[in-house]
Amino acid sequence: MLQLAVKYASVFLLSTVKFLGGPLAGASLGLSFWWTMSLTVAGMMTSVFIFSGIGRVWMQHRQKQRRLRRAPIFTTRSRNIIKVFRKFGMGGIAFLTPILLSPIGGTVIATLLGVPRQRILLHMLWSAVLWGGALTFISVRFGHWFGH
Repeated sequence: MLQLAVKYASVFLLSTVKFLGGPLAGASLGLSFWWTMSLTVAGMMTSVFIFSGIGRVWMQHRQKQRRLRRAPIFTTRSRNIIKVFRKFGMGGIAFLTPILLSPIGGTVIATLLGVPRQRILLHMLWSAVLWGGALTFISVRFGHWFGH
């Protein structure tokens, strides 16, 4: 029973930080598709829920640190993120979050761009379900090709 709880916790906690890690861990630990997908989505949404609440405070802290270091405000990465947001809106940020950004990074970016918390939660949920299903399916179905 404890081993199973550790497996579930591993997939959940990994998904709060790096989304792709959840499906890979679930498949390698032998968890079913539905458990792996559910834990992956729950992990990402937990991270989104927490960081959509504290995102503004954290970003103000980071901006203060950047000013003290005299680092540039706009980098190539930040300009690209703003281009995606202007072209595709919150849906674009949510779509890219699980595969290119982390759940924390995508949420903080959306918060910084002024998206209301409820919209962040809604868009990140459909994105987590979409990518969670796809990545879990690939991990479970084809994981044996990679030594799982």
